[in-house]
Amino acid sequence: MDFDLAPPTGVGPLRIGMTRHAAGMALYSLRDPSAVSESDRPGQHVFRPSGLMISIHCVRDTLEAIELGRPSTQTDRVLFRDVDVFALPAREVVRRVGGLASIEEDPDDTASFIAQDLLLSFWRPFAADDEPEEEQGYYFSSILVAQPGYYDTPA
Repeated sequence: MDFDLAPPTGVGPLRIGMTRHAAGMALYSLRDPSAVSESDRPGQHVFRPSGLMISIHCVRDTLEAIELGRPSTQTDRVLFRDVDVFALPAREVVRRVGGLASIEEDPDDTASFIAQDLLLSFWRPFAADDEPEEEQGYYFSSILVAQPGYYDTPA
């Protein structure tokens, strides 16, 4: 299944700004009933058979952010404007997204990147851009789609 990142709107049936209850129902609809994971937590996160993790973050009864974790198989793909953000090396994702919008290193974590205008962040635990066999650092591990203002800091 393809999951298209559509910031600042959301991902699939998950829409930034929807109520916690509606977000929980939308999240539940993304489960594969033929292969329900014991790790699923209703209203928090689900794991698809591919290993793709989909998590919702709600504050004050409103969906503020959606996080997707890298699948272990290509059965599910996460795309941003035809860029497969988990199948391509992190360096290539940054290059392609950078051709569409500004993307910068996260000042608190230089292995990760934020496309603030797109309300997207790309995370990995460490950088290993020249070591394809080191998957955790070569590819992004998770992607976050957030609501407007999510990355703003107090003045």
